[in-house]
Amino acid sequence: MDNHYVACDLGADSGRIVFGTLRKDELLISEAHHFPNAPIEADGSLQWNVPQLYQETIEGLRLIGGYEENIDSISCNSWGADYLLFGSDGSLITPTYHHGDRRSEDGMKKVFSKVDWETVYDETGVQQMPTNTLFQLGAEKWLRLRRASHLLPVADAFNFLLAGVPRVEMSLASTMQLYNPVTKAWSERLLDAVGVPAKLFPPLVHAGTRIGELRPEIGKQTGLGHASVIASCSHEVAASLVALPIRPGETWAYLEPGSVATIGTELPIPLINEASRTLNFTNEAGYGGTVHLYKPAPGLWILDECMRFWKENQRDMDIDLLMHLTGPANPFECLIDPTDPRFLEAGDMPLKIQAYCQETDQPIPRKPGSIARCVLESLALSYRKTLREIEAFTASKISRLYILPGTSNNMLNHFTANALGIPAILASQNAAAIGNVMVQALTLGHVKTLDEAREIVRRSVKLEAIIPHAGFWDAAYERFLALSSVPTG
Repeated sequence: MDNHYVACDLGADSGRIVFGTLRKDELLISEAHHFPNAPIEADGSLQWNVPQLYQETIEGLRLIGGYEENIDSISCNSWGADYLLFGSDGSLITPTYHHGDRRSEDGMKKVFSKVDWETVYDETGVQQMPTNTLFQLGAEKWLRLRRASHLLPVADAFNFLLAGVPRVEMSLASTMQLYNPVTKAWSERLLDAVGVPAKLFPPLVHAGTRIGELRPEIGKQTGLGHASVIASCSHEVAASLVALPIRPGETWAYLEPGSVATIGTELPIPLINEASRTLNFTNEAGYGGTVHLYKPAPGLWILDECMRFWKENQRDMDIDLLMHLTGPANPFECLIDPTDPRFLEAGDMPLKIQAYCQETDQPIPRKPGSIARCVLESLALSYRKTLREIEAFTASKISRLYILPGTSNNMLNHFTANALGIPAILASQNAAAIGNVMVQALTLGHVKTLDEAREIVRRSVKLEAIIPHAGFWDAAYERFLALSSVPTG
């Protein structure tokens, strides 16, 4: 007998409603509805259009209801940090602020006037970012909080809208900088410091908790009847990691690419100490009580800034043309430290790269292909440095890297595998939805163990593997480390 599931994969750029079927030992995934999700400017602030996001979600569920299949369950996953406020009657209290709104900076100052950073990290094990829920709440209006009955992060808020039961799943809770991963509870110390009533925060649940059935009116409207609503892994990264075809005993790490990248691995317990705080590591809850230890890393923003500058100066080219020019450029001709402060600011990025190379007595790249190769090789080497930090923390040797879906670059993926000297597996573009569905199947007993779920993914989803070719990467890494310690500017 087939089992059918719906994953509401709500991304910060776009959303998807995905239909999943478990047929014996095979998983089938198809996208039923895709829609944009862009913030709006209103009343001088950056906000989410939650009513539109909700209507698109309902439309996707209605389309799946038209398949006339018996849907076992539904679950939502989303990005972290942002939250929705609800009144006692379940109505949404608007606006819902975007994490990029300027208020967060003021909120962070307010929080740090009441509690120091060391205490915040000791309580949460989460890196310092003004976008985190803790700092957004530091700028929250008291009247809105007084009206509110529930505060829920995005995916859990949508599970609440579907089922009417307010619960917060731990993976998403752990992104808020209000959750203590050691006690597995809300941090009363930080709630007191920010002045937010603890009663606003619903009970915490583990990933894989059935929280109710579809509200009768939604079941009728969508044709999905009494389908269960499950808190799977509500955070998109935690869901994606469930979908990786990891074998038992494998030591692995993951890279989430983008303008800013993150690199991490899985641990059985949180790692919170002075060293992890200094090196900016975050502890995020994962499926089955695991912890994902990760840190931010430089991403493709440096290359994006180069392309923006060239476009503004009559050298417009798309990424495919730039990579065509990059391939023949001399390897390791010059390198940069991507964490140098100059590369964190917008501006004439090609000139900044050339100035860095001049200051460090390296050949100065002139052509776009040479500049792009310098950036990509340097990013790959910086990922090797971060991976070595992770290995030192965990006292383990990483044997495989999984590259999650995101704003990726094929040449950078190959450079990264070569720089790290380990195979890299490109995760499915549907990774978050697949992980969401597999947790639903585990919750309902249709799949017995996580290892079994990952074996199903291995059989069902064809993934690309990149086998490393070492070349001169070891020597380049020694040069990179030497450059990282050279003062410039």
